[in-house]
Amino acid sequence: MSKSSFQAQLAFDAQHIWHPYSAMDSKLPVYHVESANGVRMRLSDGRELIDGMSSWWCTLHGYNHPRLNQAISEQLGNMAHVMFGGLTHEPAVRLVEKLVDLTPEGLESVFIADSGSVAVEVAMKMAIQYWNAKGKPAKQRFATLRNGYHGDTMGAMSVCDPVTGMHSLFNSVLAQQFFVSAPPAGFAADCNDQDMQPLQILLEQNHSQIAALILEPVVQGAGGMRFYSPDYLMRARTLCDHYQVLLIADEIATGFGRTGKLFACEHAAICPDIMCVGKSLTGGYLSLAATLTTRAVSDTIDAGNPGVFMHGPTFMGNPLACAAANASIELLIDSNWHQRVMHIEQLLKHWLTPCNELPQVAEVRCLGAIGVIEMKQAVDMATIVPSFVEAGIWVRPFGKLVYLMPAYIINDEDLAQLCQRLTAIVAQLPV
Repeated sequence: MSKSSFQAQLAFDAQHIWHPYSAMDSKLPVYHVESANGVRMRLSDGRELIDGMSSWWCTLHGYNHPRLNQAISEQLGNMAHVMFGGLTHEPAVRLVEKLVDLTPEGLESVFIADSGSVAVEVAMKMAIQYWNAKGKPAKQRFATLRNGYHGDTMGAMSVCDPVTGMHSLFNSVLAQQFFVSAPPAGFAADCNDQDMQPLQILLEQNHSQIAALILEPVVQGAGGMRFYSPDYLMRARTLCDHYQVLLIADEIATGFGRTGKLFACEHAAICPDIMCVGKSLTGGYLSLAATLTTRAVSDTIDAGNPGVFMHGPTFMGNPLACAAANASIELLIDSNWHQRVMHIEQLLKHWLTPCNELPQVAEVRCLGAIGVIEMKQAVDMATIVPSFVEAGIWVRPFGKLVYLMPAYIINDEDLAQLCQRLTAIVAQLPV
C-alpha cells in the first residue's frame, strides 16, 4: 500500500471510526496494519511489531496459520452461513463434540454464541430460567467477585466490578447484583475459612435471591489481572452447592491452556454448573463463543415454562467460525501446548521478575502464558504505547497494568526481545 493511501485511511479513521474504549477525537495514536504473520504485525509504514497481546488474548497459534486458513477456505467452498434454527451442520456438531470431550466432566449441553459477552448473557439467562423452572422465581440476582470483568453488554456489565470494571457510568441503570470482596491475591496463597467468610455470609443471607455466583477461575482478567488460589475456587463450589446457588465459570480469557491447564477450573478439580468459553476458541480468526451447562440445568429449563431456552442469535453456530474453532482446537491438542505454556511461564518469570526492583513497580506476577507488571501508578497511554511501537513491540497496557499474553507459538528469541524491550521502557517511566 502506498504511503499516501494508508495515511488517507488513517485520516478517515480519525474522523469516522470509533475504536474500543476511545473518544472520537482521541489523541491516542492508531497504527495501520498491513499484514500479520506468526507473532509479527507489519505496519503499512514498513515497521514490524512483535505482538505481546495475541490480539486481546485470542490468537493462540499466531497470525496467518496455514491449517486455520485451510479450514476456513474449505468450509467457504461449502457454505459460509446458514441459520441454526431447525438446521445443523458438521462444523457445529464436531465443535460441540470437542467441547463436551475437553471441558470438565458433566458439561454436556452447549449453546453456541457470538462473542464472550453474549456467552455471559446466555449463562445468566440460563441460571434465571433454571430457578424459575424449579419454582423459585425470586432467584434472579447474581453474586460476583470484586475486581471481576465479564463483558460489555448490559447483563455482563452488571456483574463486572463497578469500579475496575470500567462501567461506573451505567451503575444506575444496571441490574443490582451482590458483590463480595475479591479472593486473597496470589495463586499459591493459602486460603482459609476467614478468606471464605465474606462469600459464605453473602450466600447465607441472600441465597433465596441469588441465581448463581459468576467468577473468573483463578485469574481475574481485565478487572485487575489478579491471580488467586485454586483452593478458593474449590471452596466456592462447595458453598454454592450448600446454599443452592449455581456456579458460572467465565473461562473466556483463561480457557484453552492460558493458565497452564486446558481450563482454569482444572486447577481446583471442579466442574461448574455453567461455563463460558470464547476469545481463543477460533484461534482469533472469527468471533465465536459457547456456553456449556449440565444436563440437570438444561433438562430443568426444558421442563419449565415456556419449555425452551429464550435466546437465539442470528449468527449462532456460524459454519465458518465453527470450522475455524475445530481447526484451532485440533491444532492445540496436536501440539505440546502444556510444555510450551510452562516454558513461556518460566521465560516470563526470568525476564520480568527483575522489574520488582524498579521503584515504579508494585509487583510482578506470572502464571502460564500470562506475565503482569503492576505499576504503582497508572501509565500514560499517549506516551507508553508509541514508545513500545518505536521499540518494535505491540503491548497495550491499561490502568496500572503492563502485561503480556503472547501466542503459544512465540519462540524464545522473540519472547526475550519482547520482555527486554518492554522492561527497558518500564524502567524509564516516572517514579
